[in-house]
Amino acid sequence: MAPRPHYPDTVHYRGLNRPTHIEATAHDLYVEGEIPRDIDGAFFRAVHDPAYVPMRDDDVVLSRDGMIGKVEFRDGRVNCAIRYVQTERFLAEQKAGRGLFGRYRNPFTDDPSVAGVDRTVANTTPYYHAGRLFMSKEDGLPYRVDPTSLKTLGRWNYGGTLRSLTLTAHPKIDPDTGELFLFGYEADGLASPTIAYCIISPQGELVSEQWFDAPYCAMMHDFAITKDHAIFTVYPTKADLLRLKEGGPHWIHDPEGESFIGIMPRHGEVTEMVWFKGPPGVHSYHVMNAWSEGSKVHLDQCMASTNLIPFIASDSGIAGPPQGGLTRWTMDLADPGAGITERPLGPFGEMPLIAHADTGKDYRRGWYLTVDPARMTHLANGPGDFAFNLLVRVGFPDGALSFYGEGAGYSFNEPVLVPAVDPDHGGWLLMMVDRVIAPGYIAQEVWILDADDIERGPVAKVEMPFRTCGQVHGTWVPRHLLDQARGD
Repeated sequence: MAPRPHYPDTVHYRGLNRPTHIEATAHDLYVEGEIPRDIDGAFFRAVHDPAYVPMRDDDVVLSRDGMIGKVEFRDGRVNCAIRYVQTERFLAEQKAGRGLFGRYRNPFTDDPSVAGVDRTVANTTPYYHAGRLFMSKEDGLPYRVDPTSLKTLGRWNYGGTLRSLTLTAHPKIDPDTGELFLFGYEADGLASPTIAYCIISPQGELVSEQWFDAPYCAMMHDFAITKDHAIFTVYPTKADLLRLKEGGPHWIHDPEGESFIGIMPRHGEVTEMVWFKGPPGVHSYHVMNAWSEGSKVHLDQCMASTNLIPFIASDSGIAGPPQGGLTRWTMDLADPGAGITERPLGPFGEMPLIAHADTGKDYRRGWYLTVDPARMTHLANGPGDFAFNLLVRVGFPDGALSFYGEGAGYSFNEPVLVPAVDPDHGGWLLMMVDRVIAPGYIAQEVWILDADDIERGPVAKVEMPFRTCGQVHGTWVPRHLLDQARGD
């Protein structure tokens, strides 16, 4: 079969979603302003960029090949690099010279030649633990990447000790113990309700893997920990094996479906799970934080009235924009029958961020992205045709909000936080900004903002020498941890 000649003319391949096929390095990037002394390390970014034209016109951005990008800071100088994650899927298509995989997360629509090939594209989140850098996506296992060269080192299954077929792209690392907490949904196969809950030691060894069943097979993109609990979110975006075998979509959102929160002792047994029933039809992709207060557990998340990814909403027959906002759910383990209480915290938005040191604890500040509709930037970036253009800071306990934006023509990607040496300072935000300079032409810069004074705007900007496709998630790895990178 000859390769298809053109990428689909859809939102998934326009604007920032237009493929670049660039693998590159650059050194001593141009810097406007002065880089704070605290910033010494690497900003790793997950980027999606398809290496080959897909088999289908209805291909979506979530299926595109993963790339690992790095912007490295040392002594006020900045270098950058980007490379494809050489997954089994990438290598199979590279050998064939064409796209071989079908519908998003539906292996029944693939070319027969790739039956049994690992389908994950590892395009969602980079994370670093126990001296190892990983690129992850929730439909498979992570791939290990060399943090210096960005060379792919292979799929990671903890030396064959892991039984789960999948692991989340949103792991949680305890800032005090160094333990890594993970889960995998569809752990034993497509459309299964089975969840694997895993704990990794500070040294990087799998010490616990327990399986349990959720109320149904749901898209479980994120989860949370407190110092005492693991918290699992089940929202009614559902998979069905028969639908997949018939060539249909992996996910359909049920606007009448029940939602659930499961809470267990994080070092306990899955048989101790307590389930709380939430409102019907809601959905959340990302958690900001969670913590416990006596018998009460608080969960802050970016909540929406339905699944906010446009192609999932369309497949589900859902019309109209979702409603919602940053929301706190509180559950009392002493009285599960009382259900969930809800407190609005901020406007609709996504990509929440906290200081790593605050993970699982009562905290003072957080950040996330939203849209100023008066200065909308229509730029395909990810699954939608508009871009986030407003950064929000939320302060606790009073819930005070502050905002920073530059208006139309700017797209903000999820920031990462670099801690400050001064413990009373909130640190620095690094944020990739896409700037439309002419129709069809986009410049990219890394902006550095004072995390406690975002309204001041960037204190420095780093000009990127080439454009990449849109960023999904990112992570900051300080120099002292990079220096501990393992060669095994």
